[in-house]
Amino acid sequence: MRWIAMTAVTLAVLAQGAQAEETFRFTAIPDEDQSRLIERFSKVANYLEDRLDVEVEYVPVKSYGAAVTAFRNDQVQLAWFGGLSGVQARRLVPDSRALAQGQEDAEFQSYFIAHRSTDLEPADELPEAIADKSFTFGAKTSTSGRLMPEHFLRQRFDEAPEDVFSRVGFSGDHSRTIALVESGTYELGAVNYSVWEAAVEDGRVDTDTVEVIWSTPSYPDYQWTIRGDADERYGDGFSERVQQALLEMDDPALLESFPRSAFIPADNSMYAPIEEVAESLGLLR
Repeated sequence: MRWIAMTAVTLAVLAQGAQAEETFRFTAIPDEDQSRLIERFSKVANYLEDRLDVEVEYVPVKSYGAAVTAFRNDQVQLAWFGGLSGVQARRLVPDSRALAQGQEDAEFQSYFIAHRSTDLEPADELPEAIADKSFTFGAKTSTSGRLMPEHFLRQRFDEAPEDVFSRVGFSGDHSRTIALVESGTYELGAVNYSVWEAAVEDGRVDTDTVEVIWSTPSYPDYQWTIRGDADERYGDGFSERVQQALLEMDDPALLESFPRSAFIPADNSMYAPIEEVAESLGLLR
């Protein structure tokens, strides 16, 4: 009996050690150029590793759907999702929850951009003159590049985008949307406002060729979501420690890479409007 008791204690210690040594992995939706994402999130991984006292690894993915799949399959335990991809992921993994959002994400926006050849001017209302032109969304499951722009288009025209425009495409990410409109491949596009503003500030877009013609009303968007079994795997209170680390991220260089001014608390209920719109457009299974 003594041998059994000692063995049980030994196994418990070994199990605790294995838990402590398990790598904590996270990913992010690929909303812009992959090289920029790797640079940005490798720094975030280093920050979290210092704060959480566990090995942290950033796992890049090639699509929004792949980010959700990695989360569902437990290849990652934390993810920087858009509004829609976060809703999708939390539906697939029980008890998963949103931890934090950027201060700007509570009232996010999409920009509709146009090539100068369209002669469209900035307006307070989405211009009727966009009809019959070519248009590109971002990724098919992007909140700011597809979901909410399509929602507002349907409100304005009471028709599906395919019935409004001469041609509709999906670029895959916001940086690509800007490039396609700037080159004239598409006359119009919908883009995440923060990616656009960062590109303008960095001189990565020719504003003599493409400009913003309309800004959508605000909506909730990006957030950090953690799997519901994180505490079981990494120890009691681990999810709260992750949340605290995110909320206390104050390095200007780290925040600028998102870009966000700060992170604030978030919870699943904040994304009910996104879920409702996605349901209405048939984008949730």
